[in-house]
Amino acid sequence: MPLHPQAREYVALYPSDLNTDPATLDLAGIQELRAQDGLAAHRGASTKLPFVRDELAEGVPIRIYRADPGDGPLPVVVYFHGGGWVFGSVKRNDAAGRDLAIRTGAVVVSVDYRLAPEHPFPAAAEDAWTVVRNIFARPAFYQSNGSVAVVGDSAGGNLAAVAAWQARDAGLTLTHQALVYPALDVGMDTPSYREFAKGFGLDAEEMAWFARQYAPGADPADPRLSPLRLPDVAGLAPATVVTAECDVLRDEGERYARRLADAGVPAELRRFDGAVHGFFVLPGLFDQAIEAREYVADRLRESF
Repeated sequence: MPLHPQAREYVALYPSDLNTDPATLDLAGIQELRAQDGLAAHRGASTKLPFVRDELAEGVPIRIYRADPGDGPLPVVVYFHGGGWVFGSVKRNDAAGRDLAIRTGAVVVSVDYRLAPEHPFPAAAEDAWTVVRNIFARPAFYQSNGSVAVVGDSAGGNLAAVAAWQARDAGLTLTHQALVYPALDVGMDTPSYREFAKGFGLDAEEMAWFARQYAPGADPADPRLSPLRLPDVAGLAPATVVTAECDVLRDEGERYARRLADAGVPAELRRFDGAVHGFFVLPGLFDQAIEAREYVADRLRESF
């Protein structure tokens, strides 16, 4: 299917994710890019909520959102932002955290995990698991009713998937995992990597650069890095997987959904036709972002 008209307009302006040659980026250049956000106006409104607070979960910075004005226990959604393990923050994704709290009615815990290259693999995965474990350990602090789900987009989808299998192995029952165009296999050898290698927002070359920043020299078969390679997916939390048709990461997300279903895990896959990577976090540019957010929120509410 051809690019959605809004996606076509987007890639005309941003043909690559970084819009610069990643080979030229040193640490100072990375830090400079982190300080910029040319897409801030398109990330959605920072809707005022009755409860927004910055906290620490065993040393990991988090931001807690609650749209319900009461103080009774609610489900908890743990949100991991995208950005290739190199970019992104709770601050940059503040509008997404607020929107998720409103749409789901849950307490949302947005995680400011450590970024590469300063903090290479498995730092981000360790932070993700620390927060999930802490929510189970301190339900009263989070106003949790015991129902905990994980959500992530792109690299955040990777962290959500990793935390999901760590929770299973620790005997902690997640209600759901929602993975939005997740990065699940750093082998990067699927047909979608060849079909959409350049000019669709996230280039194959850029994705390889992100992986090198995050996990230099790491074993690509390590399931903390490539959860698609997890030997046994049986017993994982029920899943929702969202993919973008014109995205290098499309095939690994869809393969993961099929693996889960084949192992008896309730898993629903939805591909957004004509969409490109990153659409979910830019509701000001993509009508499909609103559709996808409501779909993910519906799935989460059903799981609660």
